[in-house]
Amino acid sequence: MQAAKHIDVRTLAVVLLGGDAGLRRGEMVALRWRNVDFVGRLLRIEQAAWRNTVDTPKGGRVRVIPMTAALTSALEQYRRLRGQPSLDDRVLCDNAGRPVGDDNLREYHKAAQRRAGLPYRTGALHILRHTFCSHLAMRGAPGKAIQELAGHEDLKTTMRYMHLSPAARESAIRLLDGRPGETAQIFGDIVESGTLEA
Repeated sequence: MQAAKHIDVRTLAVVLLGGDAGLRRGEMVALRWRNVDFVGRLLRIEQAAWRNTVDTPKGGRVRVIPMTAALTSALEQYRRLRGQPSLDDRVLCDNAGRPVGDDNLREYHKAAQRRAGLPYRTGALHILRHTFCSHLAMRGAPGKAIQELAGHEDLKTTMRYMHLSPAARESAIRLLDGRPGETAQIFGDIVESGTLEA
């Protein structure tokens, strides 16, 4: 992210749309300003572009994604630089003001990777989406939440990331601690639960 910030705000927005919101390349290309809610800090993913055709996103469902503070800030800065574009304008445009395509996004991502000292072969733009899902899993986000945010049709797709969550097993067991009406008593190395009498 720091490398992208040092290039320009558009490159930063691309990196954050992938890494902090999990957007697919076609969703980035099709995103319009009307889909960005700065007050509620939300993105509404209604469309995706694929081979010059704009249609519904993969999975056929609209999804709403909360924005991080960093993404909100980058998009606000970028919008100001664009001169307050209309709500129907695409968010990401090239230097001439034309909507970006796949090649543009690849170049912005490649520039950010070079600036960070990473070889471009580390992954295409889709690696940002994997980073998004992986970071959520590592921070203990529930699989169902990751599935909905990423727009995965099948929970099996999301489950590929869940092994990254060391906190998941721990937090699952902690759900059993403090059940209503129970206390835990420790006798040496043995923990016994007893029911509280009212």
